[in-house]
Amino acid sequence: MKVMPIRGIAAIAGVGLAISVAGCSSDETDEPQPSETAQVAGEYTEREVSDGTTDFVVVDNPGDGPTLSYSADGGVTLLEEEIDGSTYAFKDMNANGELDVWEDWRLEASERATDLASQMTVEQIAGLMLFSSHERSPADGLTDEQKTYLEDSNLRAVLNAAGSDADSTVPWVNEMQAFVETLATDEGVYVPVNFASDPRSTAGSGGYNAEGADVSRWPSNLGLASTFDSEYTRQFGEMASAEYRALGITTALSPQVDLATEPRWLRVGGTFGEDAEQAAELTGAYVSGFQGTAGESEWGAESVNAMIKHWPGDGPGEGGRESHTFTGKYGVYPGDNLDEHVSVFQGALESAAVMTSYSISVDGDGEPLFGERVGTAYDEGLMAVLRDDNSFGGVVVTDWGVMTGANDEGAFIATAWGAEDMTPAERYVKVLQTGHDMFGGVNDATFLLEGAELWQERFETGELEIDAETRFQESGARILNMTFQAGLYESAFLDPEESAAVLASEDKVEAGYQAQLDSVVMLKNDGVIAEGSDWSDTTVYIPQSYDLGVASLFGPPAYTEGPTIDLEVAEQFFGAVVTDEVELDDEGQVVSYTAPDLSDVDLVLVGMDSPYNGDNFSAAGQDAETGEWYPFSLQYGPYTADGENVREVSISGDILEDGTQENRSYLGNTSRISNEADLDAFERAVAAVEASGNDIPVIVALKATNPIIPAEFEADSDAILVSFGTNDQAIVEVALGQHEPQGRLPIQFPADMDTVEAQLEDVAKDMTPYTDANGNAYDYGFGLNWSGAISE
Repeated sequence: MKVMPIRGIAAIAGVGLAISVAGCSSDETDEPQPSETAQVAGEYTEREVSDGTTDFVVVDNPGDGPTLSYSADGGVTLLEEEIDGSTYAFKDMNANGELDVWEDWRLEASERATDLASQMTVEQIAGLMLFSSHERSPADGLTDEQKTYLEDSNLRAVLNAAGSDADSTVPWVNEMQAFVETLATDEGVYVPVNFASDPRSTAGSGGYNAEGADVSRWPSNLGLASTFDSEYTRQFGEMASAEYRALGITTALSPQVDLATEPRWLRVGGTFGEDAEQAAELTGAYVSGFQGTAGESEWGAESVNAMIKHWPGDGPGEGGRESHTFTGKYGVYPGDNLDEHVSVFQGALESAAVMTSYSISVDGDGEPLFGERVGTAYDEGLMAVLRDDNSFGGVVVTDWGVMTGANDEGAFIATAWGAEDMTPAERYVKVLQTGHDMFGGVNDATFLLEGAELWQERFETGELEIDAETRFQESGARILNMTFQAGLYESAFLDPEESAAVLASEDKVEAGYQAQLDSVVMLKNDGVIAEGSDWSDTTVYIPQSYDLGVASLFGPPAYTEGPTIDLEVAEQFFGAVVTDEVELDDEGQVVSYTAPDLSDVDLVLVGMDSPYNGDNFSAAGQDAETGEWYPFSLQYGPYTADGENVREVSISGDILEDGTQENRSYLGNTSRISNEADLDAFERAVAAVEASGNDIPVIVALKATNPIIPAEFEADSDAILVSFGTNDQAIVEVALGQHEPQGRLPIQFPADMDTVEAQLEDVAKDMTPYTDANGNAYDYGFGLNWSGAISE
């Protein structure tokens, strides 16, 4: 073996891991040896590189040997070995002149991870167990705050919550990777940064991670489910993961696989719907696509660790309330249906990681499912179902904020439900006992290290069976396995030119748009939408609407106003586009809308968003001033919860000081929908059609994130389309007959709020579906094409 010196640098190069490194399971790596794969004898070559901010070297190994890269300013040197007549390079990452087990890319990822973890201290592994808070500004470069948590706390899992702008992201990634190389001293250990991301590819989302045009755009998970074809999901996984890697992202905080059994739940739009069998199939396809490379089920240059969430399924929040805040911290199981929710996760237990939910899980009588009135991360019984009953050996991560209690000093997002009275150190010990490995939203290792000391004390008194070092190294090996199987130890640097070639490439953009088109569901068509229609010389009226917004932890309500369908998009398809005359007050809010004269209008196209009850952080469901609980609704107009199926006493609630349970019932109270104006826009359009005296067809385009009750608008609509996370162009194209609708409902659309109140939060497909004027029931699996109802 020969130690090779670091050489100079000047040009940029590829960073892909060419050698096949594993099957999709982190525990089933069977890596081919160069002697098995290399067909042509050769010698590795080096290329000098620079991205304008960071200088690094790229090493191309012969045959199927992996590409290596390392910083010009770090301490990495090269080692070489002769194998079957070829000379291969290896990185000497600890500068000891020897090829250690963890440095040998020929070995299984799990073997390398175990070897390295066994050499690390509790303090070093504690850093691996941290998952950073949201980083939203790569354009700022490597900041002092980031350097602090990378160096002082040894943090290596960074959540990239910014947009998909490669020009700012690629230099930031390279700068951070170069910085952590410099931290690998004789006393330290080299661990590259594992960048992660929440979903960033949904076409119809204007929110989190939606900015930038550098990635292909696809329907939401619900939209993928509405195609009823798992190949779309698999293809999405394959293409999106390649784009993630081009942005330096090696862990996807997705897919969200919670079963959408509660139709009012604020996160239904991120799920695969309410059918457990379909959701499990799509979960498996998603994970396979992300964790494979180039269509093959093996780890490689385009592989991304998938993290299925939120175990055991956060869908059954009582009344639809969301567990990010105290209003929704309980998941209820009145149908005793936990097993069906778990079954979705069983569809992809080869996933590299699992994120657990916030919720306290209780049965129909309000009693904890496993005896502990605590959130999932603290629930030993619920976690035993994952670790023991289902033998999950990958990484388990808490959701963000779970290690913080509402009473902690400076608490902001504090979701340690049921563990608020514990000290921070006690919380870490408890969560480590349940089998967790990583802690979301924690940048500072201080409390975790206090937890390590407390763990060791309890071990020495006989309360715990293993010592702190052994327990930490157990998690360390799991966490490092994610880094090794993604090839980060071989190459963590990005080539801007290669990233540009991958991001939003023509094939990916076209595939994503095709999936959008095929996900659109047609619920009604009274002869309006026909194949091959030409609307290029016609005029369309698109009304305007506004949304009052909902206050959240991040600020006051955000008021928005504008056309219900993008006017510029419509102008691509119609000869003329008209809209309302808008009068605004001094604060930019709508005073009035006046519909135009529709005498020369040929079509009315009304966009309507799902009735908006709030978001994850809005604490929706309880009035912040009065403490009054109020219902969520799936209709636009006011809904007063006074029917016979409304619970007088809630299932869930906190235990009060006198030992009684808090009653969270909203009986007799009224919903608070912020975009009721969408229904006003529809009614204004219908009134304008009547005033014109002409027979102008009205098409409703529902942009859905939840089930919707169509009773308020169906009878006056000539056609109804539903999209789940698509852009407006896909909706318009289907509405004009330029693409035959193929989608079907992945969730029931209920007849009324009475059937919504009667259903059980943890049971799927237990509502009476809405039946329209044509006799079609808007049930799970329903959808029309040009010939009629689509058969299964």
